Amino acid sequence: MYYSTYYISPVGDIMIASDDNNIIGLWIDNQKYIGNTMPGDITQKENHPILQEARAWLDEYFAGNKPALSSLSLAPIGGEFKQQVWKILTEIPYGELTTYGRIAKEVAKRMGKERMSAQAVGGAVGHNPISIIIPCHRVVGTNGSLTGYAGGIDIKVKLLEHEGVDMRGLFMPKKGTAL
Repeated sequence: MYYSTYYISPVGDIMIASDDNNIIGLWIDNQKYIGNTMPGDITQKENHPILQEARAWLDEYFAGNKPALSSLSLAPIGGEFKQQVWKILTEIPYGELTTYGRIAKEVAKRMGKERMSAQAVGGAVGHNPISIIIPCHRVVGTNGSLTGYAGGIDIKVKLLEHEGVDMRGLFMPKKGTAL
């Protein structure tokens, strides 16, 4: 059984989903790929303890604090490759950035492969089912391009500014590329 609640945030309405024990999804309103990452049969349940923990985490985050991910039980639904990518995303410190290329190198290392495609990593990052909490907004192109955010580049910018990221050297791509 899956449960959901809604959260009104500074970046738009958010739907949070859980199973009995874990957060399985967090989607910003009109996020790309929401249909691909959201399980069917979800029952709205405002007072579910796991959902309340997620809401409290978001309250802390949007208040400008740096809530620990360790306080949440996360269980995004996806295969081994995506799980590796999402695990690396959780290791990006608050207010810091990394690139798709750096993640690709780390995934290759952890999976015992010689190399990994940054584009494949971009696809996994773009299909992250627990946005904000699993901080896919902290990933940019090697050249500083603010590319690849399924929630929209404008929301990515708001989240990075909220975290105090130095935006100098970063730029909006001429063509949208939410992977």
